[in-house]
Amino acid sequence: MKRICTFTTLLLLAWGAFAQQHFDVVIVGGNPGGIMAAIAAARQGKTSVILERTRHIGGLPANGLGATDIATRQATTGLFLEFTSRVRQYYADRYGANSRQVTDCSDGFHFEPSVAATVYQDMLDEHKDKITVLLMRQFDAELPNISVRSGRIESIRILNRENGEQETYRGNVFVDATYEGDLGAAAGVPFRIGREGKAEFDEPGAGRTYEYWKSLPAEGSTGEADNAVQAYNYRLCLTNDPDNRLLFPKPVSYNRDEYVSLIEDVWTGKNTQRAMLQVTEEMMEENRCHIAAGHPTRLAGDSWGIGKLSNMVKLPNRKTDGNNQHAAFISTDLPEENWPWPTSSWEWRDRFAQRLKDYTLGLFWFAQNDSELPEHFRKAMLEWGLAKDEYQDNGNFPRQVYVREGRRFEGVYFFTAKDALPTAPGKRPPLHAHSVTSSHYALDSHAARKRETGRAHLDGFVSYPTAVYTVPLGVMLPRNVKNLLLPVPVSGSHIGFSTLRMEPCWMALGQAAGIAASLAIDSQVPVQDVDLYRLQDLLIGQKATLVYYRDVRPDDTHFRLVQYMGLRGYLPEWNADLQGTVDEETLHCWSALCGFSLKAIPGKTSRLEVLSMIYERFCK
Repeated sequence: MKRICTFTTLLLLAWGAFAQQHFDVVIVGGNPGGIMAAIAAARQGKTSVILERTRHIGGLPANGLGATDIATRQATTGLFLEFTSRVRQYYADRYGANSRQVTDCSDGFHFEPSVAATVYQDMLDEHKDKITVLLMRQFDAELPNISVRSGRIESIRILNRENGEQETYRGNVFVDATYEGDLGAAAGVPFRIGREGKAEFDEPGAGRTYEYWKSLPAEGSTGEADNAVQAYNYRLCLTNDPDNRLLFPKPVSYNRDEYVSLIEDVWTGKNTQRAMLQVTEEMMEENRCHIAAGHPTRLAGDSWGIGKLSNMVKLPNRKTDGNNQHAAFISTDLPEENWPWPTSSWEWRDRFAQRLKDYTLGLFWFAQNDSELPEHFRKAMLEWGLAKDEYQDNGNFPRQVYVREGRRFEGVYFFTAKDALPTAPGKRPPLHAHSVTSSHYALDSHAARKRETGRAHLDGFVSYPTAVYTVPLGVMLPRNVKNLLLPVPVSGSHIGFSTLRMEPCWMALGQAAGIAASLAIDSQVPVQDVDLYRLQDLLIGQKATLVYYRDVRPDDTHFRLVQYMGLRGYLPEWNADLQGTVDEETLHCWSALCGFSLKAIPGKTSRLEVLSMIYERFCK
């Protein structure tokens, strides 16, 4: 009897371990998109597992991207706004409401990497009963690692990097929250890599393109398509606080030849700004003499010291988010060498990550120590170093490469530049009735090739202003897999993707993915067939902005009404103007849209009253 009981106990334990590998939602990738998908699903009562390859969750915001990339802060709200609000509260609680840290966090949009990681963890911890986070879990985009039957993913196989064993995870819905698009690729979703040509979608900056920084055309552009992938780098957390500063170490693989072109750039002031159009060789030689006399550069568009190598945004506690210097020919980006990353193995990716780390450390060591650089330039550089209190388990260096673009899928909706550009001066971009978030960032791509003789800038480095746009659900819906969502490696062209690829947008899409997954499970339908109106209603209820209006915020009384009407075409302008009176033309238009006569007096009845009539009739 004892033997039978022991066997039964072991069997039950084994079955329990097996059962724990099934979740409502299986999420590959612990970046902000994946985190928000899990939280949104949990708030709908669903269980999920986040399978994160590294020892840390948080993706790029927890790895140096502390200056939030968004052009209109009110454009993206929902869980993203909750995140920034918590960041601000963190600094207020720790340092005081009137502290310098609260000011420097810029309402929670600027933060230290460690603070981002803390806030994400706090948000996840509130749903411990629903969300399981497993670290050091690697998914390799190979066919043996995924089981697909009748257009549905049944299970995926994951490498446990701690013990080298394989684990299998089953779920009702799967979410690809990787920067690379590994899960979608393994599932057979068609994808693109590289740059579309100008002829395909007639997008600004498409194909091979040379421009002075901030989009002034230069010689050499052909607009031809190619396989080039925009450059990656590390977003560095730097400080000039002597008590928290670690000077850049010289890497073992240091190769001075990689950096020598910086010497002339510093001495002459040469840069990629459009101001260089007015600069002559004589002016650069005069600048050389000026610098030799002990002065900093005075050439238009040029920067001195750390600004020559890094674009710096202030963070709390005397830290900065150090990004590639867009106006430089050589900075922390490492073009060309990253091209294989999207489809390569993790073994290759890890080698490149180390190569990029060594290159970056070597660049700053060179700038701080090479005797051919001006002494006062080196002295200015020596004011800066890595923050000692960040990434203490990784030599104070970011743990994750900034993968700006991996695979881009071909989904139900393919996002291009036209979706982010105004239809006419002062107007909106096209308003998508299927929107799951609004967003706003430039059409922005980093370089695809290294420095070339005679070029005004690096190939592919472009930036074009956009207006606040809407993002349709279809960008994360594959056509051929019924239970997969792609909120991070979304569907779009290289230029279209270049504006969607920002963490606020990815967080908003992750939130939408978590709710969409839950609706698909509840209704037992493919993700492509979820009730869109129900999805939008739930998002709006969570204060997510699906259509941005300058005069209505998520906390406003009539936010839900305005969002509802905006999605249905009643409010195509930038302002809802609820307190204004309805004019005859608008009244006629609204009557045609709703299909019944509206009892209102042009010039007297408020727009809010008329919209409320329509809303109440359709939302009873």
